[in-house]
Amino acid sequence: MNKIHQKISCLLIAFTLASCSSQGILSKSDRLKPVYITEKVNHDTDDPAIWIHPTDPSKSLILGTDKETTGGLFAYDLTGKIVNKVLNIKRPNNVDIRYGFDLNGKKIDIAALTERETNRVRIYSLPDLTEVGSFSVFDGEQMRDPMGISLYKNPQTQEFFAVVGRKNGPSGTYLWQYKLTVQNGRIGAEVVRKFGNYSGLKEIESIAVDDELGFIYYSDEGFGVHQYYADPQMGNQELLVFGKGDFKADVEGISIYPTSEKTGYILVSNQQADSFNVYLRENPAKGRIAEIPVSTSESDGSEVTAVNLGEKFPKGIFVAMSNGKVFHIYDWRDLQSKIPTIK
Repeated sequence: MNKIHQKISCLLIAFTLASCSSQGILSKSDRLKPVYITEKVNHDTDDPAIWIHPTDPSKSLILGTDKETTGGLFAYDLTGKIVNKVLNIKRPNNVDIRYGFDLNGKKIDIAALTERETNRVRIYSLPDLTEVGSFSVFDGEQMRDPMGISLYKNPQTQEFFAVVGRKNGPSGTYLWQYKLTVQNGRIGAEVVRKFGNYSGLKEIESIAVDDELGFIYYSDEGFGVHQYYADPQMGNQELLVFGKGDFKADVEGISIYPTSEKTGYILVSNQQADSFNVYLRENPAKGRIAEIPVSTSESDGSEVTAVNLGEKFPKGIFVAMSNGKVFHIYDWRDLQSKIPTIK
């Protein structure tokens, strides 16, 4: 290549970079960076959850699944170091946590995960990760293969439920809701309803429940986010679909950050854009109020807490799965700085 051609080539590259910048394509330096990145799992991270220590929140744990036939459930401290794990779970997918389940006269905190290759949900006590129950899901169905899960604790009745989704399913009964019960000294479950509209475009995985406001949210990956009542006694009518047209491609992980009893934010992974779309917890129908670009790559699952976790994280943390067999741990204050004040 002669000098004239080299000069022209350099000018074209400079023009292309300037054009990309003007179209809003962000460089890595423009994206939020995690405070910590967890140690790697063996195969493929998928979904995190956060357990709050009852007396010292700085000792809280992050749980995360390793999605493979010989995968597992990993527990990390708040700096991302692995402190415990359960291995040889048959392709664990999503995981969720609730507090104070009465098992044989003792209140325990529990984590529940879907085990895809056995069509089961497995339940572990926290923080020790001892298995305390399991149950079969989507019995009698041709399409089973459980993926998404969220637990729900009814604030009035104190009953515990698991809302479970699957790789494929018919619109109207794509999700099943199970009431957790004690059977022979272990945690089991019984089906209490089948619900959930589905666009038919891709699949449904991420599910989140807002216990205090009483709503279920789930990501219809090629379509938007659906909202239903969490209490099965309230009926199966769909309340809202939001986020349509807000995503580059897949609608993924959902997490809920409360700022009061009735206000806060719903964060949803804009997976292929490496960003998170933000909606008002009290009024998601208002539409997207912010899009937060992150360093996390192709995030599937996420979780957030508003609890003061000590000097490093006084407003809580946001945790997101990322490519590279890891989870990214963000200071919530960094995300909050990207969300405009809504009057």
